[in-house]
Amino acid sequence: MNIEADSNDISEHPHDDNGRQTGKKSYLCYQCEKCYSAYSTLCSHMNVHDSKYKCTECGKCFSCTRDLTVHRQSHSGEKPFECTVCSKRFTQSSNLVIHHRIHSGEKPHKCQLCDKTFSVSTSLIAHMRVHTGDKPYKCSLCDQGFSQSSNLQTHKRHAHSNRRPYDCRYCGRLFKSSRDLKQHIRTHTGAKPYSCRHCSERFTFDSQLKTHLLKSHNEGVWFTCHICEKKFTLSGNLKAHILRPHEGVKPYVCGECPKCFCTADELKSHKLSHSDVKHFCCGKCGKFFKHKGNVVVHFNRCSGVVPFSDIFCDK
Repeated sequence: MNIEADSNDISEHPHDDNGRQTGKKSYLCYQCEKCYSAYSTLCSHMNVHDSKYKCTECGKCFSCTRDLTVHRQSHSGEKPFECTVCSKRFTQSSNLVIHHRIHSGEKPHKCQLCDKTFSVSTSLIAHMRVHTGDKPYKCSLCDQGFSQSSNLQTHKRHAHSNRRPYDCRYCGRLFKSSRDLKQHIRTHTGAKPYSCRHCSERFTFDSQLKTHLLKSHNEGVWFTCHICEKKFTLSGNLKAHILRPHEGVKPYVCGECPKCFCTADELKSHKLSHSDVKHFCCGKCGKFFKHKGNVVVHFNRCSGVVPFSDIFCDK
């Protein structure tokens, strides 16, 4: 019997005498809504809420004084650990170690079922739900399920909200998330925070680094079409490929002309042809462009950088 993950009674969740989970749903803490794969882990977590070490500013509780001391730094703004690559600062050295994997591309946590790798253990735990089909995070507006809470929050922001609170200081363009804004700003500044640990190449986006590692160093997992066996570096490219040549499905229709597209990104890029707005500005010379790819190529030329022309190609 499967028990829903949002139950307020932890005793309802199925488990054996050793505390191992027997159902597909995660064990949910009814006080903070954190999910755990084992009943014993949830019981250990519940001690946090009964802890005597409580933050006087936000009420959050901790099982030891050290954790409380580290937490208080989030209120004081104190971040003593600085990344030597991008100067981002952190309250804990462990967070800095994990953050640095963004620049190095290191992914020490490996899935035993599909060999996919991850930079943090929590990402691997969430990934395992792809194999089990478990989606404990439900949208209260449309009942769509997600394997990660972050995916649920992103879904709500993009599907059920029109708020765009993050604005670009270079061109004024608005974004729904700080992550989208950070990626956009790189088109103005030319920043390349992702570095290859095997060679001196650096990249603007993590997807570019992933492509480079696969093509140049044979590191990572190729996504293979089950019909024609063509290989892709990104799962999104494989999905678009299957829709385009094999299924001929084009569900995204332009509202201003009869053209149809396989993906939402293709439709979004096409809509720029109906507008005179140019959102992307070169941080070197101030010239504006309609498409992000064009400003990246232009910025490299403006800076005298030899472009990595093969970066977006697939095998």
